Amino acid sequence: MERGNHTLITEFVFQGFSSFREHQLGLFVVFLALYVVTLAGNTVIVTIIRTDPHLHTPMYFFLSMLSSSETIYTLVILPRMLSSLVGTNRSISRAGCATQMFFFVTFGITNCFLLTAMGYDRYVAICNPLRYSVIMNKRGCVQLVGGACGIGLIVATTQVTSVFRLPFCATKVAHFFCDIRPVMKLSCVDTSVNETLTVIISVLVLVVPMGLVFISYVLIVSTILKIPSARGRKKAFATCASHLTVVVVHYGCASVAYLKPKSENTRDQDQLISVTYTVITPLLNPVVYTLRNKEVKDALLRAAGRKLS
Repeated sequence: MERGNHTLITEFVFQGFSSFREHQLGLFVVFLALYVVTLAGNTVIVTIIRTDPHLHTPMYFFLSMLSSSETIYTLVILPRMLSSLVGTNRSISRAGCATQMFFFVTFGITNCFLLTAMGYDRYVAICNPLRYSVIMNKRGCVQLVGGACGIGLIVATTQVTSVFRLPFCATKVAHFFCDIRPVMKLSCVDTSVNETLTVIISVLVLVVPMGLVFISYVLIVSTILKIPSARGRKKAFATCASHLTVVVVHYGCASVAYLKPKSENTRDQDQLISVTYTVITPLLNPVVYTLRNKEVKDALLRAAGRKLS
């Protein structure tokens, strides 16, 4: 089908991990195991927060929203990636590709701003504890989550619309899912404007939240250092450790992927970075919060105790 001088591409083909052809079954087993653990871990976190009254606080409300968002985020990418590792059909329709990109961008950006909201929650809890219940009320928490989702939807709509307006001359996506840059590379025309838009959006949705989290933690640390007792300082630091660990890995991986120069890495390096933020980062959330967070561990023990009795 022709449109102007360009063929209208109706289908794309993922090249995926073709350079690791002899290891594809091994990769499938590893990624499937990580996927199952991620889904199970995030489901447990959401369930335990909903059912345990001790966890009905703003911090754990944000954590349950993050776990829900991470679950949908992995559902958008990993099942398709797993099927292409063991199956022969690696094609995806143009509409399917646009849909995958839309949900990937929506929930990826929602996660960034949910982490920022969690940083603000920790800032208020430690730096302004007397007003915590007033500032972090139910309505305010819902508005912060709604704002995170709203920004994700607006950016995803803008990005997907700009990418799929381009005419495409090639069908082979050098990736295992429909990410923005690999799909743009298939265009017949100059994509400088789209590249600039992607960089601007990446800066706004990564650097701005990172900056806000950084400022929050500077203020948090300065407040903690004023606490006279060593035990008090340790307890205050402990409440932030899990969130800070997730923040560093999440923003670090996303920054390497989207803020680096366009052609700095090879395809294999790009895919390795992508595996980190699509497979490892969603897994990190339940692992860090169940292993490092005493309140979540106690809630799990209470739930296990109820079931045993």
